[in-house]
Amino acid sequence: MKIAIIGYGKMGHAVEALASERGHAVVCRLDKGEPWPERIEADVAVEFTTPATAAENLLRCFAVGLPVVCGTTGWYDRYDEVAAACRRQGGALLAATNFSIGMNIMFALNERLAMLMRGRDDYAVDITETHHIHKLDAPSGTALTLREQIAECGGRRAESVPIASIREGEVPGTHTVRYSSRIDTLTLTHEAHSREGLATGALLAAEWLVGRQGVFTMKDMLS
Repeated sequence: MKIAIIGYGKMGHAVEALASERGHAVVCRLDKGEPWPERIEADVAVEFTTPATAAENLLRCFAVGLPVVCGTTGWYDRYDEVAAACRRQGGALLAATNFSIGMNIMFALNERLAMLMRGRDDYAVDITETHHIHKLDAPSGTALTLREQIAECGGRRAESVPIASIREGEVPGTHTVRYSSRIDTLTLTHEAHSREGLATGALLAAEWLVGRQGVFTMKDMLS
């Protein structure tokens, strides 16, 4: 599989390192401010850039017929516009707030726990997310997904679920959902040890996306 990497930062480098291990070739690397070539001879693109540039990068991919996996967060205010463009142009997009397989298992557990806690007003729920100091968006997209799940599955108002965002050192990413009552506390935590889990999930998504059309999520791939 021939891969174009859009955003050649730490995640881009992590994807490239794992791509060669899985027998894929990175044939194009585009970093911030670099001009796009007229043609990109790749089977799929993997996009990890910034909230300000992600949506335009995705639209460019659709315009040149390039399926794209997007791990950038903070651009979802334009999600409907981008998804509509993808469908209109017969493109392929798999966007996720977190590609880690472990984190996606936590998403499933979070939904189930929210269902079990539905109506239990004696428990207050909150979310804490910790990332490295270079992360541009806060709260993280992953934390927002956790809150949306709690609202949808637990019958709570999203704004009633506070999110604490911590930025320190080079922390890859830790997310905790906590239900607290006068009697006890329940916690659900995912702690990434490196960026490898994110890069692995993004490559699995890229392998799955090639040959498909439409707008997808990690749930589609994992099912």
